[in-house]
Amino acid sequence: MGFRADLDLLLRARYPLLFIPTGEEERLEAILKDLQPQRAVYIWDFVEGYQGNPNDVGFGKRNPLQALEFVEKLPTAATAILVLRDFQRFLEDVAISRKLRNLARLLKAQPKTILIISPNVNIPADLADAITVVEFPLPQASEIETEIRHLWQQLGQTIPEKGLGALVRACQGLTLERIRRVLGQAIAKNNALSLEDVDLVLAEKRQILQQTQILDYSPATETLADIGGLENLKDWLLRRGGSFSERARQYGLPYPRGLLLVGIQGTGKSLTAKVIAHQWQLPLLRLDVGRLFAGLVGESESRTRQMIQIAEALAPCVLWIDEIDKAFMGVDGRGDAGTSSRVFGTFITWMAEKTSPVFVVATANNIQALPPELLRKGRFDEIFFVGLPTSEEREAIFHVHLTRLRPQTIRNYDLRRLAYETPDFSGAEIEQCIIEAMHIGFSQERDFTTEDILTAASEMVPLARTASEQVQHLQAWAAAGKARSASRYGLGLPKSQPD
Repeated sequence: MGFRADLDLLLRARYPLLFIPTGEEERLEAILKDLQPQRAVYIWDFVEGYQGNPNDVGFGKRNPLQALEFVEKLPTAATAILVLRDFQRFLEDVAISRKLRNLARLLKAQPKTILIISPNVNIPADLADAITVVEFPLPQASEIETEIRHLWQQLGQTIPEKGLGALVRACQGLTLERIRRVLGQAIAKNNALSLEDVDLVLAEKRQILQQTQILDYSPATETLADIGGLENLKDWLLRRGGSFSERARQYGLPYPRGLLLVGIQGTGKSLTAKVIAHQWQLPLLRLDVGRLFAGLVGESESRTRQMIQIAEALAPCVLWIDEIDKAFMGVDGRGDAGTSSRVFGTFITWMAEKTSPVFVVATANNIQALPPELLRKGRFDEIFFVGLPTSEEREAIFHVHLTRLRPQTIRNYDLRRLAYETPDFSGAEIEQCIIEAMHIGFSQERDFTTEDILTAASEMVPLARTASEQVQHLQAWAAAGKARSASRYGLGLPKSQPD
């Protein structure tokens, strides 16, 4: 069921106390008035008190307890919804809490519902059983299209059916008020509304995502050709390239759920996330999981719900979670009053039950830090182990970087020798060797050579040697059949001698 149907059912079932976490007061209140027209809607806020009915204007002004007492003024048989804006700020008060629990018992026998609206959810433990939280989704495509058509009609313009879908998709993930604001900006700028305003909407969306401080809108220009090796992983991605299309839905294919990439640092896991978004032509959202746990008590859970809501509104999209092991290590023993456990529980439940086309790409370096629940089947479609590149893959990685840097003179470099002389080097370390070789050549006012790269490599100690215990544990975990190898040549075991 959708939000309207869910809310209608709860109202008819006489749920006494509802909490809807949202900042879209105007849009929600419009839905409430339209949902059950026979119900009177009373709206209260701390500054103005009750609004609307002339006999009640100002009642409960600056007095939240009096705002609750207003319920008892209404006739027993009167049907009503009482909307209390930002009321969660007062829930810790013992008088407010007690009054709400008393009203919860009273309203079970009356056709009235108290509805609290606030952007953040922070419900005290003594009210947890009395209050039901209802998620309010961002505007759906049909609602956005209706709004855009209305704006076009107000301007007296002809609505261009071709390309309208692109503008609607660009607006997904924004609140209705934001959509009106950014399209109003376009109208003020050009005295008209056009399909070319998509770029303006996308710029607004990037700004919104930055303001959440949780999700970043990451540009993805990397292609499969930028990945050296990892042929098994590439084949897996190519087979699912059309899985988000309407043709795939008609075929009966479910949306791909996600991918967990586990392996040594610098082996191309983050690069793969960017390549997936570009290859599938989907927006890439990067989640900073660490920021979920920042701020006041209760904000982490609210931010998690906000992240899920935005990602689903922007779907189809790729949600990239970098170094997920650092975010959820030691979930059970973190000593944060259970916040991390609740956030983790919300997150993995969403991953298991989501039906929206949000493809989750998570990367991890330390498999020991990951909770076992995250590795269970159903969370991800596949778990790939990204090991150290083999000699063949190192040659491919050198080819990728040198083709980008010296496309005209790449034949001057002995790629096979470079690959042979750099055992245990990751892709990131190979790139760093080339950069160091460029410094050598530049300082001597000449182009860099194969010998310069080998000199740089001889001076570098790769991570596979400095963190050999961690690398060996990862290899053993992958070799036990816990993950699929991303490489066609095997798990990429570290070598004491060149391979």
